[in-house]
Amino acid sequence: MTAQARDGGAAAAATQAGAEARTAVVLADGWRFIQGDPAGAAQPAFDDAAWQPVRVPHTWNRIGYYEPRVGVGPNTAGTVAKYQGVGWYRLRFPSPARASGEKVWLEFDAASRIAEVWVNGVRLGSHAGGFSRFRFDATSALRPGASNIVAVRVDNSAPVAGSATADVLPLSGDFFVRGGLYRPVRLIVTNPLHIDLLDHGGPGVYATTTSISAGTAQVRVRTRLANDTGRVANGAVVARLVDAQGRVAAQARVVFRLPVAQVSEQQQDLAVARPHLWQGTADPYLYRLIVDVVDGRGRVVDTVAQPFGIRQVSIDPQRGFLLNGKVLALHGVGLHQDTETSDWAMSEADIARTFATIRDMGANTIRLTHYQHGETIHTLADRYGLVLWDEIPLVTQWTQGEAINPTTALVGNAQQQLAELIRQNFNHPAVAFWGVANEVDFGPNRPDFLGKPPAAIADPKALVRLLDQQARQDDPSRPTVMAACCQGDPAAPDIVGLTQATAVNRYYGWYYGKPAGIGPYLDGLRAKHPHQPLALSEYGAGGALTYQTDDPAGGPADIAGPRQPEGYQAWVHEQTWPLLRDRPWLFGTWLWNAFDFGSTVRREGDSVDVNTKGLVTYDGTIRKDAFYYYRANWSAAPTVHITGRRYTQRAYPVTDVRVYSNAPRTELALNGRSLGGKTDCPNRVCVWSGVALAAGTNVLTATGQFATGAMADRIEWQLASAQAGAFRIDAGALVAAHAPDAVFGSDAFFSGGTARSVDVFARGRAPVRPEIAGTRNRDLAATFRAGAFSYRIPTGPGAFTVSLTFVEPAEQPGSRIFDVATNGQTLLKGFDIAGAAGGPLTEVTRSFPVTATDGVVTIDFVPVKGEAVVSAITVLPRR
Repeated sequence: MTAQARDGGAAAAATQAGAEARTAVVLADGWRFIQGDPAGAAQPAFDDAAWQPVRVPHTWNRIGYYEPRVGVGPNTAGTVAKYQGVGWYRLRFPSPARASGEKVWLEFDAASRIAEVWVNGVRLGSHAGGFSRFRFDATSALRPGASNIVAVRVDNSAPVAGSATADVLPLSGDFFVRGGLYRPVRLIVTNPLHIDLLDHGGPGVYATTTSISAGTAQVRVRTRLANDTGRVANGAVVARLVDAQGRVAAQARVVFRLPVAQVSEQQQDLAVARPHLWQGTADPYLYRLIVDVVDGRGRVVDTVAQPFGIRQVSIDPQRGFLLNGKVLALHGVGLHQDTETSDWAMSEADIARTFATIRDMGANTIRLTHYQHGETIHTLADRYGLVLWDEIPLVTQWTQGEAINPTTALVGNAQQQLAELIRQNFNHPAVAFWGVANEVDFGPNRPDFLGKPPAAIADPKALVRLLDQQARQDDPSRPTVMAACCQGDPAAPDIVGLTQATAVNRYYGWYYGKPAGIGPYLDGLRAKHPHQPLALSEYGAGGALTYQTDDPAGGPADIAGPRQPEGYQAWVHEQTWPLLRDRPWLFGTWLWNAFDFGSTVRREGDSVDVNTKGLVTYDGTIRKDAFYYYRANWSAAPTVHITGRRYTQRAYPVTDVRVYSNAPRTELALNGRSLGGKTDCPNRVCVWSGVALAAGTNVLTATGQFATGAMADRIEWQLASAQAGAFRIDAGALVAAHAPDAVFGSDAFFSGGTARSVDVFARGRAPVRPEIAGTRNRDLAATFRAGAFSYRIPTGPGAFTVSLTFVEPAEQPGSRIFDVATNGQTLLKGFDIAGAAGGPLTEVTRSFPVTATDGVVTIDFVPVKGEAVVSAITVLPRR
């Protein structure tokens, strides 16, 4: 470690906000870190030579990884770090040069989840809340012209009753609260007469577009002035808007007289002629708002300059979201602030890549969940026109243990974090909503990770109302919103109407029923609350890269286990989006989630401690099929994408090929032979049905014809020779069971019936897996299709052997009787599985010769008493 590096930023770049007015120095290099709580670490003489050298932003946590066979991401079981507790940071740095009377402030963009700060052994203060900016006046603690030491004690301990973090939100959630100084740290030098830096981490300048008319716009600017000069200060505040060409579009000046050690607010109204409005992604035009503080001698002593967009937002229960009085259909994603490569300590480049991926999908809005995100993503959203939903970390839980009311300290922390959220992001035109709560309406049906519900369930309404009133008072120009999990459930508290608008997190096709259920659910909610603006704030499904399905309707997904095929996730989105698009009264829709993210309450898909609902992998490198479905629907950029590219070893010799395309015409070729073209595919999904694959390598090429030229996508599938002409179907299974002596495909080629299993799955509990007698492959036998149903298997002409596997799931002999017919010929008459096997949960097989004269083997299952069932079907050529 060099002396320069240990001094932490002697060579750091400085930025000047105004001539001789304000200087900011980023403190990134030279930090020392230790995990633990050594005594005396705040004192200057403490020996930190053995501590780990780190660069800020930094977090000591690494959460989540994919199984090695996936081949994605840098994390492994060995790199995971889940420590929650105390960590210390220390930095030696030279005191910045400053004139007499100048003030020096220490600024932290975030420290999770509580922090205490000392400079040269002098305690500056503490901050509770892991997501917002905070500052301390370090002037008197610094030694001018000498080396100084800042020491920071950070604690991200889990908030349990009696702990230091017990009253610091979030108390829980489906994400892991990392620790550390995971956003930048700065020194800021100002003159003693300056714009206030101690207003909840805000800029001290707050601008609002108060009106927009045909030829003018009114912008109100409020500036908080602080006088630390030691005498009465006289001067003026000059506020101006500068357009993109550098011309002053509007300017106003107000004089002030400010007593010693006082803070006052100065207000000015700017009239902007022919305003160029901020219009979202269509035209994200930004002015530059510059506020100068001029002292009595005419010198500019402080300056704050920020991008500013002239715009107004509102929501209407019938028309949805309005930007500058015009309807804007919001469609986008939820987003957490982690990436597998750097976890929470994301660099500006990391955030820019994340943001670019979301833009490339065609989203025009982001819900920044479930806490305040940093400055960088807000700035990018301003620049590119994506509308933001900001929210505080009031997530799921707001009391500890059996308490039915939150503590006074917790209420205060919620109010503090809301004030910080609003102040710090007030001037961003991209921010349209203040979110005050997420999923606080579970009632007794709480998530398993919260444990058994107490006898009396806490009522969230009083806390939500308090925060709603605070947000409306602090910023009446933006609507308040909340995300509800459980509206419509009889046991859930009715919280619709507590905020100006309500959104719901509803996972049809995952936690609830079929994807088609989302439409009637939303219609019912609207009928019950016709005057409340409504939105869908979360929807989606898990998608694991290494699990694949031949038919996403073939069986239920494993919502808490491994079988979460990528194709099922894409199918859920295909089914859901048209239902949302056709309900324009929704003020927005946000799918869950843009990226897979770390969450230690999960063990699912092909990952550990990762929520798999992202459309892009945790490390940002692989875009799942569903990503391209939305790109084809949301973006004007030419898109052609063949689905199933990771399902390379195919189970069936005949399959449908799906292509997401927004081309006017799309053509598919197999091994160079055209399979024809399709025009203006509905829902941007082009389907070629019954495509026959050859043994060996099958090259599929989809080509879209656009006005700008052709665009093609190419993938390869392999069909083993043992699969050519063979159909082995795991009935009732979304993902086929592994068989040691043959490859089965998941349930496909069926019509009617329902998919079931003898196994019992429950989220948060181990599955119940009863023994099945007489089987060589228990998992294959465990799933089944039930009811009245048929299979139509495209074998091609020839002679085949049909083998059927049956397991009676629960009934006794004589309780279930059905017929089985093939190509119109009855093969089994009055079949009783339990009678044939001697009881339930015992495998029975039956085989028959069949001739497919028209190239199809049809198998009909016709109930006589109860439902027909079948667990597996094989149709093999007779040699």
